[in-house]
Amino acid sequence: MTAPLSAPDPTTQPRQFLEYLYHAAVTRALPLHNTAAYLPQPPKGRTIVLGAGKAGGSMAQAVEAHWPADAPLGGLVVTRYHHIPPRPAGLPQRIEVVEASHPVPDAAGLAAAQRILALTQGLTKDDLVLCLISGGGSALLTLPVEGLSLQEKQGINQALLDSGANIGEMNCVRKHLSRIKGGRLAAACAPARVVTLTISDVPGDDPSVIASGPTVPDASSCADALAILKRYAIAVPAGVRAQLESGVFETPKPGHPAFNGHAVQLIATPQQSLEAAAAAARAAGLSAYILSDEMEGESREVGKVHAALARAVAKKGQPFQKPCVILSGGETTVTIRPRQPGAAKGRGGRAGEFCMGLALALQGQAGVYALAADTDGIDGVEDNAGAFVAPDTLQRALASGMKLDAYLDRNDAYGFFERLGDLLITGPTHTNVNDFRALLILQ
Repeated sequence: MTAPLSAPDPTTQPRQFLEYLYHAAVTRALPLHNTAAYLPQPPKGRTIVLGAGKAGGSMAQAVEAHWPADAPLGGLVVTRYHHIPPRPAGLPQRIEVVEASHPVPDAAGLAAAQRILALTQGLTKDDLVLCLISGGGSALLTLPVEGLSLQEKQGINQALLDSGANIGEMNCVRKHLSRIKGGRLAAACAPARVVTLTISDVPGDDPSVIASGPTVPDASSCADALAILKRYAIAVPAGVRAQLESGVFETPKPGHPAFNGHAVQLIATPQQSLEAAAAAARAAGLSAYILSDEMEGESREVGKVHAALARAVAKKGQPFQKPCVILSGGETTVTIRPRQPGAAKGRGGRAGEFCMGLALALQGQAGVYALAADTDGIDGVEDNAGAFVAPDTLQRALASGMKLDAYLDRNDAYGFFERLGDLLITGPTHTNVNDFRALLILQ
């Protein structure tokens, strides 16, 4: 992903200016810029690096770049396919990085989780385990509980993704159906000290939710997981349900001695990235306002709310004076609608769905431009990071024979914005601090 060295003129290049703000947000969250200050001193014994997430490859490289050359270092990190960044010239590889599937786990992720758990064997109190955790780790670090096959775990994961459940709910279920998440990885590392460096991709920055918290205590319960499965009508094998009901799959709780002496450091957060984008907008002469970094809800509905605010600013100068930029983050959801017989499957993710809801509600409001994108560079499972909206979005769609309502009905944001030439395609950014949304209001 490349961006201009200086800010484009927002009045003549609104789309390029919004992409510039996105680049500022992503740059703030890159591990190489944020890791050194949080690294512990090398221990008396070994240092083992374990990790999982979309930023795993870049986090591993950041550790390698800043760890003393004469101090032993090794380990294993799993990241998403095609998310290993190019290796800087002259930087020796000391940490193995492998790839697996996201958002639905696969056999490669299972094998990586088994290897990571095996690396905890034989650790002593003189050893250090440095855990690198980022968003996406829940799918990448998959090790199902006894009695649950990988295929069954994949089905449950896909059902959760399609249900509209929020990230906290999904990860509560994942923790209780895993042998490595929900604090179990940290428990396996005893008696070694564990230091977790994490990049937050969840509203509220709760480390127990990020990648389903493999190295931190879990306050949720088997009963909570059962309630979520019931709420969204998601089936699990009878034997697994019985184990949940009996509490056999309970996770280590706060206060458990396995976590004594452990430390967790947040090295990048959504709020920091939004603040970086706001600073870039202000430096370009615009007022900038951050609504929240914790927004949740149905993507299309959140888009409608943003549209109402943008229209109020554009038409009434309330609650903000124009020209301005309005920013928000968080993690919205998309509930997949049933398809009509013979209808093509929709393509797209949260950012694109937000943009469709926004465009529909804006109804061509003059002077309002927007970009919504995922900071990892991938919106859902497609090759785009997100999409742009402009005052002429609906007009151009109608001229092309497209009805936005129809695309919304089948959750086909990719198809809609691809035909308009309004997709943002960056490739993997090698970090992940969740949703980025920016509205530019000029007149």
